Amino acid sequence: MPTRATDGRRAAVLGSPIAHSLSPVLHRAAYDAAGLTDWSYDSFDVDEAALPGFLDGLGPEWAGLSLTMPLKRAVIPLLDEISDTAASVDAVNTLVLTEDGRRLGDNTDIPGMVAALREHGIEQVDSAAVLGAGATASSALAALARICTGEVVAYVRSEARAAEMRQWGERLDVEVRTADWADAAEALRAPLVIATTPAGTTDALAGAVPERPATLFDVLYDPWPTELAARWSMFGGAVVSGLDLLVHQAVLQFEQMTGRAPGPLDAMRHAGEKALAAR
Repeated sequence: MPTRATDGRRAAVLGSPIAHSLSPVLHRAAYDAAGLTDWSYDSFDVDEAALPGFLDGLGPEWAGLSLTMPLKRAVIPLLDEISDTAASVDAVNTLVLTEDGRRLGDNTDIPGMVAALREHGIEQVDSAAVLGAGATASSALAALARICTGEVVAYVRSEARAAEMRQWGERLDVEVRTADWADAAEALRAPLVIATTPAGTTDALAGAVPERPATLFDVLYDPWPTELAARWSMFGGAVVSGLDLLVHQAVLQFEQMTGRAPGPLDAMRHAGEKALAAR
């Protein structure tokens, strides 16, 4: 159970496993940049079974929590309110604790994706491709609902996954067509490719990068670059990284938890890059 470490405000990231998380590095850098010397940010290994007790034990000094797997869905029944964004994908990665003790859930991954793309000049596309069909893929569809005016093709390994992606498309009002993973090389010709798969999954596609690729958003950040991202850059394509996503969603968390905006994006990114370089 977390104990009160300071007389200031507290925040933390929860998940299991959690040791790999860059969130403490990013948020602590933000506090330093913003002069919030009485704020602290920690990490706790918490699984689904331990989550209710952890939340019940939080005192009034707690401002908020970042949530990673496997807690993004498990936390929903424990909340007083959930944003439309989080409800759209049944996933909460941000919990804000109000002064009157209410628990408010939001999802900053989706606007974080949009912001990361916008930073690289991607405001709107007429079509896109998504590699993979997990939880991150549903968030990618939710982001594409905001910027893609046409069809999204999702490349998946099974009919069950294909059905899930089509269902997400209907729910998010995105035109989704599914295709077999065996044809994933075709995805690389799309104006925007979002790779949501685990490390190593897209390595075999690196040799299929076209001569003039458009934009790749690879949600991985460690190890970086992936073989696909390295090849994409070599051919002159634009690459948005998982660190871009991580930083942008963390900035939004910082703003919600502290009430200060804009969050210190550059300081957080620099801290993240430094931490990854040291690994």
